[in-house]
Amino acid sequence: MRSTTLWRTFPRRSLPSPSLSAATPPAGHTHFVAGARTRGLQFSVDMEIHGSVRAAAVRASHTPPDDPQIVDNGRVALQRMDNVGIVVESLDAAISFFAELGLELEGRAMIEGDWSGRVTGLRDQRVEIAMMRMPDGHGRIELSRFLTPPAVADHRNAPVNALGYLRVMFAVDDLDDTLARLREHGAQLVDEVVQYEDVYRLCYVRGPEGILIGLAEQIG
Repeated sequence: MRSTTLWRTFPRRSLPSPSLSAATPPAGHTHFVAGARTRGLQFSVDMEIHGSVRAAAVRASHTPPDDPQIVDNGRVALQRMDNVGIVVESLDAAISFFAELGLELEGRAMIEGDWSGRVTGLRDQRVEIAMMRMPDGHGRIELSRFLTPPAVADHRNAPVNALGYLRVMFAVDDLDDTLARLREHGAQLVDEVVQYEDVYRLCYVRGPEGILIGLAEQIG
């Protein structure tokens, strides 16, 4: 079965990651496991919760400048979108789902100790994480399973008009093939695949534990 290519790639700079997984904890607190195989794919993320698909298509047609810094009124702003965090019950199931989509397992770690609690506000926390890297290196999905303290809220199956973060949108070159492969990992189509004019075919999908993602295939 052929793999799906996630399209659009941009120049990459080697920059430090601000995520918990990339922080430097005291010795003995973090242990990384070797990453998974490379699927040789490309990737783009559209983090807009609202806005037109047409606007996304326009953005996709422009390559960002070589300098990753965005300067506004003479002040340095963002360098990049580094990662999106998702809390899950089963780390293995979530890893399998995102690996099938084409992300690469960069590593697994146990995050604990006073240093991490001072970041999140949860003292004495113990969190097992897995970092899934986008094939072109632009951004990651950070999967977290809380051991201590346990998860206290659950909005994974909230409707799409609920307040808060909505989803991550993945651009793929074959939407039907991607759906077929993800269904083998329990994915369910939220409603239907829709064609927007002559620009995109797109849909929402719920993966393991109700995790919501979007898929879009550019056709124009």
